[in-house]
Amino acid sequence: MKKKFLPLIAIAATVAIALSGCAGEGSGAVAEPEPASTLPGEWSADVLNIDFATYNPLSLIIKDQGWLEDATEGKVAINWVQSAGSNKANEALRAGAIDVGSTAGSAALLARSNGSPIQAIDIYSQPNWAAILVPAGSTITKVSELKGKSIAATKGTDPYFFLLQSLGEAGLTLNDVTVQNLQHADGKAALESGAVDAWSGLDPLLSTSVATAGSKIIYDNIDFNSYGFLNATESFLEKSPDLAQLVVDAYEKAREYAIANPEETAGILATVAGIDPAIATSVIADRTNLEVDPKPGKKQHDVLAFIGPIFVESGDVASQDLIDSALDSLFNTEFIDKSDPSVIG
Repeated sequence: MKKKFLPLIAIAATVAIALSGCAGEGSGAVAEPEPASTLPGEWSADVLNIDFATYNPLSLIIKDQGWLEDATEGKVAINWVQSAGSNKANEALRAGAIDVGSTAGSAALLARSNGSPIQAIDIYSQPNWAAILVPAGSTITKVSELKGKSIAATKGTDPYFFLLQSLGEAGLTLNDVTVQNLQHADGKAALESGAVDAWSGLDPLLSTSVATAGSKIIYDNIDFNSYGFLNATESFLEKSPDLAQLVVDAYEKAREYAIANPEETAGILATVAGIDPAIATSVIADRTNLEVDPKPGKKQHDVLAFIGPIFVESGDVASQDLIDSALDSLFNTEFIDKSDPSVIG
């Protein structure tokens, strides 16, 4: 079923609560990673570090339902870490603070192009989560009018890359504007206080800003958003394929749950994000497509192949060769090919 993405102006009257983004050691021959245990009740690791994020509703469902905890029966400590944005998830993945993290596809490509050893193991959504907003009362009505203006955006996230593409389409470059590198929630606050002229924002924060502060969307284009990628470190995939499979199985169980229970899913989002249920319902129903093929493939490759050169032009990646190499190695379909949501109780 194809989602219909509706204008956020339709919910502008809603009153809501404001929302606050290794090298191995050793010598001689390289040892093969030890295989995961296949004995009943045993797991390859004692701890699973995994993120949850308000921009990834499937992660919220899995955490809320306790499926990973139930499946591992207390034998694996499930450590949930909240990601404030794709950039924060990437930082945690690179530092080894989490094994599995959710980002925009563009952010995953950026991270891998710059040497982060991650792979995408599941596509959790096709969101329309980014847009460019101006404060209530602003006279700016289109992107071309942002020349010489100050714009808030979180570098390393989809809204930042959305901004780059939007400027390019309008005949502008980064040299024509001043970008304030602020985390998503801080960008929202800067917009509403008038500290910046515009904000390239992320849902559900941008939906809340429209509803509670009268902020106005001047540009909205789903084609400039990349998919939602579930990423894992290569070391985790090598050492704990059993837990990686469990995570993917849980994600596909969460997809089934979300599609069958949209109101409950919106309720979970509203609770975690601290927003009005009406806004959460709009985010889930109108701006998030969960009925996508979860296997990373051609559609995601084509989107990232378009975005990649923008990274090079903006200086975020040193060369197109790095982009091409990352694209060739980013997708890992091993786990989604074997996924079985029915194993999740």
